[in-house]
Amino acid sequence: MKVTDILAQAKKSLFTFELLPPLKGHTLDGIYAAVEKLLPFEPAYINITNHQQEIVYIDRPDGLVERHTLRKRPGTLGLSAALQYRYGIPLVPHLICGGQSREQLEDQLVELNFLGIDNVFALRGDPPRGEKRFVPHPGGYAHTEGLVQQIAALRKGRYLDPELQNAEAADFCIGVAGYPEKHAEAPNLQQDIAMLKRKTDAGADYIVTQMFFINAHYFNFVRLCREAGIRVPVIPGIKPLRRKRDLELLPQTFHVDLPVELVKAVQACRDDASVMEAGIEFCLEQVKELRKAGVPGIHFYTEGKAASVARVLESM
Repeated sequence: MKVTDILAQAKKSLFTFELLPPLKGHTLDGIYAAVEKLLPFEPAYINITNHQQEIVYIDRPDGLVERHTLRKRPGTLGLSAALQYRYGIPLVPHLICGGQSREQLEDQLVELNFLGIDNVFALRGDPPRGEKRFVPHPGGYAHTEGLVQQIAALRKGRYLDPELQNAEAADFCIGVAGYPEKHAEAPNLQQDIAMLKRKTDAGADYIVTQMFFINAHYFNFVRLCREAGIRVPVIPGIKPLRRKRDLELLPQTFHVDLPVELVKAVQACRDDASVMEAGIEFCLEQVKELRKAGVPGIHFYTEGKAASVARVLESM
């Protein structure tokens, strides 16, 4: 079932979750445990992240260093199919431009279509760990807009091979990311929203925001989107803060502001267990305000840690 159909039929704000594929060499047991902890809250759909290759340096016996690239979290497509068929919940696999050609992306879309997955979340992707800037694949895309256009073309049966005539359509629902506090590489929020409109004009059906901790940023972002002519649903993405280290890591990694009251509450905590309680309490108030405002859904970034999110929803 498509995300847009799910949103259209909803009578209240939905709950959705995002999970990471397990590290290479691990089983799916941890993923199954996380999903089953969240099942009582009736997730409308589940997103599975996608990760491009990372750069690692390995010491050689001769004292030199070798540069290698590897994927530590493969399996996005297989995990999406496994969860959808195991639990009967729509899955939304992420598809990233990073490190992939147009042909590779098309092949993944064909596989998703064969697997009966109706939704895909299109992203440019971050630079590989160890690199400072994003470099597109020579045969790929520098921006998400191009990927969205390619996915939208499949809705009309248009594949990369010009000899394919009257091909079967692959009718995906397309989600894209939005940044209430602007993307780190954008010069300002207005420019970033202009880029977002290009993605929706290219065929994106809905937007999920980057995590934020100040609801006013989300409400302002939606207002600016509407003023720019973006009419698709804008789903807020949030995350319960879990560790003291998050005070540094989240702003550094995701370029988000943390509110003064949350920072003070976390700084007053003696250990990470009490930090988790403070994070849950703050996130709960965020959710209540967002639901009161009638948002289409609330998307939780779990990072594979479902306990905090479950605690928030149990308190609703």
